Amino acid sequence: MADKHTSGDGLNDLCALLMDRNVCTATKASEEPQDKNLWPRAVARKWMPVLFMGACLVYCARMTMPICAVAMAASFNWNKIDTGVVLGGFFWGYSCTAILGGHASDKIGGERVLLFSATSWAVVTAATPALAHLGSHTLALMTMARVLMGVLQGVFFPSLASLIAQRAPKGQKSFLSSIMQSGTSLGILLAGLLDSIMLDWYSWENAFYAVGFLSGLWALVVWQYLLKGKVYPGQKERRNNFQSKTFSCTHLLSLLRKPCIWSMVFAHMCTCGTSYTLLSWMPTYFSEQYPHVRTWVYNVIPWTAAIPAALCGGYISDSLISQGYSVVFVRKSMQFIAMGVSAAFVMLLSAKMSPPIAVICISAVMVSLSFTSCGSSVNVQDLTPSSAGTLYGFMNMLGAFMGVLMVSLSGYLIEVTDSWVPCFWLVAAVHVVGLTVFLCFGDARRVDLEESNSVALS
Repeated sequence: MADKHTSGDGLNDLCALLMDRNVCTATKASEEPQDKNLWPRAVARKWMPVLFMGACLVYCARMTMPICAVAMAASFNWNKIDTGVVLGGFFWGYSCTAILGGHASDKIGGERVLLFSATSWAVVTAATPALAHLGSHTLALMTMARVLMGVLQGVFFPSLASLIAQRAPKGQKSFLSSIMQSGTSLGILLAGLLDSIMLDWYSWENAFYAVGFLSGLWALVVWQYLLKGKVYPGQKERRNNFQSKTFSCTHLLSLLRKPCIWSMVFAHMCTCGTSYTLLSWMPTYFSEQYPHVRTWVYNVIPWTAAIPAALCGGYISDSLISQGYSVVFVRKSMQFIAMGVSAAFVMLLSAKMSPPIAVICISAVMVSLSFTSCGSSVNVQDLTPSSAGTLYGFMNMLGAFMGVLMVSLSGYLIEVTDSWVPCFWLVAAVHVVGLTVFLCFGDARRVDLEESNSVALS
């Protein structure tokens, strides 16, 4: 608890420092009207560490099953295809609620949606061992548990996107997005460390109990100290009629006809699919290829490196924009690092190498991928800030479908070919295609106002 308190204070100071820097360097801040919907600095200092830990715990809970998959497969006699079905079940549920969560956050405020999500997934995580031993149909029960976990976590990141779009000043969005990205890396790190200890010293069941308890504790803190007795607004009351209407399918389709929108969606979809594939299968890869390496090595080191990389990426992005570099140049540069550089290191993993080199390669992949928080992931707030939560939910839904496809396909390829090479080449190919599309058609100019005017005229 002392460590968490210290890291939270450091994050508070870092957020405050960045806010002061942006106030001094922003060239148009004094020209723009003050937005009453934005967080005051005192409120932001409270929420940023809390959201950081929320992003940490959502991935900690998500990664518990993949890390424990080897032990569970041994206990329940699963093969690679069975394991792929269970792990892929998460993304089926995840895709069902992404748009709903984003839309609800755009309408009523993301704070409430986040609290509901965290409370629910904490219960499901803690109850997973009991479900596994409930009867003889363990494979079906665990798949259902993963689907339900996906349903409950599907609303989380669209809610974060909506919160940042509505509450964060323009010059801080990249950094705040990178804070959330670094939180996810810390979550994977925490899951790797905590679950490895539980697997080595106790049992896989205790890993679920521990993560469920921490998630429930986070939800209790949010309710008790940030939400109880307080009123947070939903969408801005002064928005025009178009922006206050329900985000319709017609509006979504009209946005997707724009090359900058669908290229962003496609790049995000590709990044999600490959990230989920690596997150799901890397523990099994190292367990089989390097059985003598301690589990904490490959479950901890890559994410330790990714945390400062994500924060640096966000700080550099905001600094470049404040110095006069175009937003689209910064977004595309960050996405090139995220997808282009990571593809090169993924292909290296297909060759035979020593355990230290393999850990270095997967660490380089995760460090590179962390820069997507300053690329396609935050691009939605540049293009459509009025409906960022809903559109981000749509992006996450497609990313979840891509995760289902790639996680299951990878498991099939690994089982049939008895090799990890097809899995790595699949990831690299998807990265190259997604990056090419984003570099050719990506943009950062706001387009939702154009849609508002066209609808008003019609």
